[in-house]
Amino acid sequence: MEYITAKEAAEKWGISQRRVQVLCEQDRVDGANRLGWAWAIPKDAPKPADARVKREDRQETKINTKGH
Repeated sequence: MEYITAKEAAEKWGISQRRVQVLCEQDRVDGANRLGWAWAIPKDAPKPADARVKREDRQETKINTKGH
């Protein structure tokens, strides 16, 4: 199996190197292994999904700027 660095994964996924490191630390990158200070990430590992929850039920707040 071929591996890439956190820097290479960051370029491939369009995110920062630090974000890739955090995702690896949180066990969100399948097959990632820590080798000393570096991360070895499988070349074919997919970018983890965004874990933030999107709230569709939130209504847009309107601000009344008239009437002051």
